[in-house]
Amino acid sequence: MAVSLSGTRISAIALPWFVLVTTGSAAQTGLAAFCEMAPYVIVKALTGPLTDRVGPRLVSWTADAVSSVAAALVPLIHLAGVLSFPVLLVLVAVVGAARGPGDLAKEVMIPEVAERAHVPLERATGVSGVIERLAQTAGAAGGGALIALVGPLAGLALNAASFALGSLIIAFTLPRGVGLPEPSGTGPAGECGPGYWRRLGEGFTFLRGDLLLLTVIVMVAITNLLDAAFTSVLLPVWAKESGQGPAAIGLAGSAMGVASVAGSLVAAAVAHRLRRRPVFFAGFLLAGAPRFLVLASGAPLWAVATVFAVAGLGSGFINPIIGAVFFERIPRRLLGRVGALGDATAWAGIPLGGLIAGAAVTSVGLLPVLIVGGAMYFLTTGLAGLRREWREMDRLRGRGAAQPVGEGAPAPAAQPDPISPASRRSPEPP
Repeated sequence: MAVSLSGTRISAIALPWFVLVTTGSAAQTGLAAFCEMAPYVIVKALTGPLTDRVGPRLVSWTADAVSSVAAALVPLIHLAGVLSFPVLLVLVAVVGAARGPGDLAKEVMIPEVAERAHVPLERATGVSGVIERLAQTAGAAGGGALIALVGPLAGLALNAASFALGSLIIAFTLPRGVGLPEPSGTGPAGECGPGYWRRLGEGFTFLRGDLLLLTVIVMVAITNLLDAAFTSVLLPVWAKESGQGPAAIGLAGSAMGVASVAGSLVAAAVAHRLRRRPVFFAGFLLAGAPRFLVLASGAPLWAVATVFAVAGLGSGFINPIIGAVFFERIPRRLLGRVGALGDATAWAGIPLGGLIAGAAVTSVGLLPVLIVGGAMYFLTTGLAGLRREWREMDRLRGRGAAQPVGEGAPAPAAQPDPISPASRRSPEPP
């Protein structure tokens, strides 16, 4: 995860900057982000049953290998002088389509790791969050510096290399037996388990049965859209218009990343002892709107870095809580298909974030878009927090990994069935 996510974070700086400096268009920058993230969401949603059937290990290394090849073709074709914008869009679409199943497969293996280590899920997801934040920090710092010194093509090439290395690590270094498919209810006579569409339907039925997790997913879908707009368009345009350049993106991302590592470490150590609900919303309050508003204020770079650091501290607590609730409520055999549908729903707005932001900046300018984006972030998390079902989040606190994940977890108040529900994670802000 550390290797592949570091490369992805470098690419998240390199690709928008490459499109922006070669085309000069915020709208085309947003279109490139859309062409990567739309296939990511769609393919990720559809490969859940496949992940459950063949096992997350095989899906992970195969998907990373495909992403590596597609990512490597971008700099190679550009250096050959034949990289047109439509060809670039096709290649980033392939990267996105392959990265979705690869990311899902790694997430699905987390509860198995927690069970083998005999640690609470909050701690396992917290450690996973630390790894993600460290990768973000290294990727943002290294990517910003590399792109400023050498150019965005070097960042894209490094992304391809990280996918290749990540594929080899998953394929050859995990302990034997990790990431294999869970038993799927094969009959006594050896009949095959349910088919693809039935598996997908089981995931959908399971996902829609829990009001708490549906609320989480809808809220995260909106904040993800805003985060995608911020990362893929608003931040690069701010760096270009302010004259700060890509190094400022790297500095802001590094400040947020270092602080988010600290937040994730604290979450890994003590989150299973805290009430989830207040910590969850406090994290969103710090991680969301302030980033938009500090860029809109015209503050100096040191102030921007400070606000991003505070945002990182808050964001470090969010995903461990979402991940723990998610893994507690889903039987292991359904993790792939339910996780894929939950991810796809929560990430549905991400492909549109860049498109909307690019069109909005082109039409009215950067400043109004930053102000409106910050206000929407604040209202979304604040209004969602008023709903009654959030109390269910605290009822599940402290569940460990010793019991089968999802089996025997407390049911929500409106659901008498002890096995019900789902959720998904929010992507890290830059």
